[in-house]
Amino acid sequence: MLSRTADALYWMARYTERAENAARLLDVSYRMSLQGGATRMGYWGAALGITGLEEAYTAKYGEITAAQVLSFLAVDADNPSSILSCLRAARENCHAVRGTVTSEVWETVNTTWLEARESAGTLRRGRLQGSDLTRYCEWVKFRSHLSRGVTVGTMLRDEAFHFMRLGTFLERADNTARLLDVKFDELAPSGDTEDEYYEWGALLRSVSAFEIYRKVYRDVITPQRVAELLVLHEAMPRSLHACMREVDEILGMVGNARSRDTQRRAGELHARLRFARIEDILEIGLHPYLTQFLERTADLGDRIARDFLVPIAVREAAP
Repeated sequence: MLSRTADALYWMARYTERAENAARLLDVSYRMSLQGGATRMGYWGAALGITGLEEAYTAKYGEITAAQVLSFLAVDADNPSSILSCLRAARENCHAVRGTVTSEVWETVNTTWLEARESAGTLRRGRLQGSDLTRYCEWVKFRSHLSRGVTVGTMLRDEAFHFMRLGTFLERADNTARLLDVKFDELAPSGDTEDEYYEWGALLRSVSAFEIYRKVYRDVITPQRVAELLVLHEAMPRSLHACMREVDEILGMVGNARSRDTQRRAGELHARLRFARIEDILEIGLHPYLTQFLERTADLGDRIARDFLVPIAVREAAP
């Protein structure tokens, strides 16, 4: 497969997943801010921290307010990681490889962008709040689910399919680690059991894990079990273990002579998650562990780009 084709497929999937993750983050931040009282602005600051966009936001808006953070993360065209920007980038990458994806995949991605563009004006006028915000986030998640479902249901299981899945799972692993890293610190036990239950429940719902938690543990929500579920549980679709298992397997399918070291590093990261114990991770500290994980996945992304995709300098220079 041509590196430019692989690049477009990979980034189309990453941007679609990133838009969904941003919607999940906005939804949980809004729900938790309603319970936060005087600390509610802290939740919006944390949302910027998770996405690594504090500097970009401060440069444009200055003071953190709920309405401005919502606008910045949802529909700000100047923010390349906003939901609107991600959906546009996904559509542009899909358009570049229309002959490679099925017509159903193209129509799904293109329709999502057209509907998102139509609704952006209304959202910019400050109507993205309350039930409107919840509906918008659910719509973004639904369109992302639809895109993945159409991909799985209509694409040939060839290299094109594998590169799309590779982008999805690497992006998902990065987001889960960031979300857990910031929220685990933020939700340190305060002594208010009722508030803690609501906040941990909101965190689990943000990654569609609340019902899964109940099935796996059948008990009260505790920080250690939340971390175990989202980091180590192989059957949890958005856990770090599940994502890196997929990345490891996919790299084995598309590997070439140049990618052996990349495959080795992915396999090593997967093995660390497969054989780890949550007690050992918490003993050394979840934050240092997740920081190292994010560094490793960033390095893995760079290596994948070097081995298979269009060099960053070439992609940035393209019209």
